[in-house]
Amino acid sequence: MKAGVALARLALPALAALGVCAAQALPSFDAVKAAHRPSDLVLLDRHGVPLQTLRVDDQVRRLPWVTLQDLSPALLHAIVVSEDRRFWSHGGVDWSAVARSAFANLFNARTQGASTLTMQLAGLLDEGLARPAGGRSVWRKLGQMAVARELEARWSKAQILEAYLNSVPLRGELVGVAALAQTLFAKHPSGLDLQEAAIAAALVRAPNADAARVATRACGVLQAMQASTAGPEHALAGGPSSSCAGLTTRTALALQRRGGMLLGEQLAPHFARLALVRNGAAQQRSTLDAGVQRLALRLLQRQLAELQGHNVEDGAIVVLDNASGAPLAWVGAHGASAAAQVDGVLARRQPGSTLKPFVYELAFERRLITPASLLEDSPAEISTTNGAYLPQNYDRRFKGLVSARTALGASLNVPAVRVGALLPPDTLHARLNALGLQLPQTAGWYGASLALGSADVTLLALANAYRAFANGGLYAPPTLPGASAAPPRRVMSAAASHLVVDVLSDNNARVPTFGPDSVLRTRGFAAVKTGTSKDMRDNWCIGFSDRYTVGVWIGNASGAPMHAVSGISGAAPIWQALLQALHSDRPAQPPRPPAGLVQARVEYAGGEEAPRREWFIAGTEPQQPIAARTKDLRLGITQPRDGTVFALDPDMPAAVQRIRIEGQRGRWLLDGRLLGEGERLHWSPWPGRHELRLLTPDGHELERVHFEVRGASVAGARRAGR
Repeated sequence: MKAGVALARLALPALAALGVCAAQALPSFDAVKAAHRPSDLVLLDRHGVPLQTLRVDDQVRRLPWVTLQDLSPALLHAIVVSEDRRFWSHGGVDWSAVARSAFANLFNARTQGASTLTMQLAGLLDEGLARPAGGRSVWRKLGQMAVARELEARWSKAQILEAYLNSVPLRGELVGVAALAQTLFAKHPSGLDLQEAAIAAALVRAPNADAARVATRACGVLQAMQASTAGPEHALAGGPSSSCAGLTTRTALALQRRGGMLLGEQLAPHFARLALVRNGAAQQRSTLDAGVQRLALRLLQRQLAELQGHNVEDGAIVVLDNASGAPLAWVGAHGASAAAQVDGVLARRQPGSTLKPFVYELAFERRLITPASLLEDSPAEISTTNGAYLPQNYDRRFKGLVSARTALGASLNVPAVRVGALLPPDTLHARLNALGLQLPQTAGWYGASLALGSADVTLLALANAYRAFANGGLYAPPTLPGASAAPPRRVMSAAASHLVVDVLSDNNARVPTFGPDSVLRTRGFAAVKTGTSKDMRDNWCIGFSDRYTVGVWIGNASGAPMHAVSGISGAAPIWQALLQALHSDRPAQPPRPPAGLVQARVEYAGGEEAPRREWFIAGTEPQQPIAARTKDLRLGITQPRDGTVFALDPDMPAAVQRIRIEGQRGRWLLDGRLLGEGERLHWSPWPGRHELRLLTPDGHELERVHFEVRGASVAGARRAGR
């Protein structure tokens, strides 16, 4: 002790001089804590519940700052006993330890450590004071002592110990006791027991030692803890040998854990990559709901397990809040998938029949059809720029004459294509883009097949477009991390949107395809549509209640086709279970019809469907019960077809060579000039290329085709009359 006092008197003047410089650069405790940057950021849900831990620093593993109150008492005691027994009493430098170390080194005895926890912290705060590979020089050691004394003068003992335990390098890439506890023991540092605390303390002195050496030192730490009068470990019974029992095995198991392992919750990795701001707060709140996220993940895992044997590996789920557009659940992939890193919520896939509601909404909005209009579900050949297109239904069967309500509810393909053909060119393409689908190709590239979902879209964009139906035709982008909420704007007619919602929530309309008791039925209100892409590569189920929109995709990230899996058998069970759980507190309520809608009674003279009351946009309702006839089924231009070539015979009188023009009742324009009105016209042909357009009585274009007349001379055609 006297040697320590004498040594202190000799060194104090030099330390005082060095302390002046140290004081100028010494950071405050609050500054050190604020500068702490975890290597793993934690995504919280909207209630503050941890959802995902995402590593952002590959060089070190450093977890969020922990306070002394959140550390195990055993750990605090083990560190102090092992590294600096007089920590609570010295002023930054333990002069007795310095004297012992100097004496031992003078006589080449076993080196005695003299660095206090405060001095070690000084080396961590200032790289210039850190211990180099060849050892510190005298001046560097004095500088470290000077900083330690200034730390003791400015910081409390608790602050010094807390900063040290959050900054000390440990085994491998691990920095701080929080990373050590999570990685080696899968625990928060508050839960470390005596043996775990001793192992942690042993690693401070020898971070990369082998398991046997660490276990030996840890046993010595335990013995020192028991011998100490400063800790709660006096309650231990059995002596040092019993406390060290099993320590070797336990140490070996702990050190076998990989430092790069995933820590914390792993529920939303894909959303975390979008939401977590690097170099920001260690914990960041999101819009997700932990309960909904866990349920969605569990339902996806269960459904994929049930589909084993059908060549199905992947799936994705998104749940949006209808009012705000904020995601409540975001499951980008099944964790065990070979493509687990692919975010299925943002990947582009073909949506199949899930685009049909937008086709019908446009047709309702433009008053081309009503939900009561009869459509023909029969084999059809649709002329396109790429050749003839022959749409088929999912079951390869045709239903004959059906109402638009049944055609949409039962997801019939041929009527959807025929209704799509009524729309002016590019109209559907423009509407889908206005709803945020961002189609990658032009309207002409897709042609008539766009009505059946030939474009690639993301699950997020598709679900959000359905959210516009839930909001009465008002569209706003989803509220994603880092983006400010945009005000909603009207994209679809409120009246036409409600007609589509009414159909999609009508279980009777689904019966011809899905039966009376399909998985699409829910306890309260829900509007829903399934879809399956070509060759069963993707299947979807998108639907909404009054509060939530739920989108589910099932398929293979590789693009491989599934085996006998459709939207109703793949995605729909997840959708139903999730929506029912979301409304476990109360059933969803149907929306109120907006202004501009009326109800009228519908009857079908041919008995195609049972009489019922039907919704109509005001002005399109029948004034009396209607009797639909075959002539009402003509949609657009049925004759001539687009691309037809007519040849005039010079040996026949021109007066008898006439081209029949047929289609839906309307106004006919040939090459921009009015040709006539009605359902059928006859025209004396004129050689050349021609454009034929069909307009509704109020001027909306229903369809246009191009054809060519060849053969006779211009003079002959003039004599025949135009």
